[in-house]
Amino acid sequence: MAQLSLFEKRRQRVRSKLRAQLQGQLAGRPRLSVHRTGRHIYAQVIDDSKGITVASASTNDKDLKAKHGGNIAAATEVGSRVAAAAKKAGVTNVVFDRGGFLFHGRVKALADAARAGGLEF
Repeated sequence: MAQLSLFEKRRQRVRSKLRAQLQGQLAGRPRLSVHRTGRHIYAQVIDDSKGITVASASTNDKDLKAKHGGNIAAATEVGSRVAAAAKKAGVTNVVFDRGGFLFHGRVKALADAARAGGLEF
């Protein structure tokens, strides 16, 4: 059996805790999933009970692609856009899913901007 990387171990640990929360006291809340690469950052609000993406935003969007790259300013903009799109779809309470990424830098900037945009988690 292949040994898992530290990233994969963190990712599995975070996802298992989220699954327990989503089945228990936080049932019915969509999750705000974050993925980042060296050049871009992506965020989407996913309703796992229905299996659909409610809202999404990324630095790959046409209007953001020319202005920003993979920096904190771009992550802040993506966080505020995904919050606005989620509120437009009627979602205000979410569970934050950072995947295997540490909660600092761009991931933290996105989360703070989403909170400032009206999402509660």
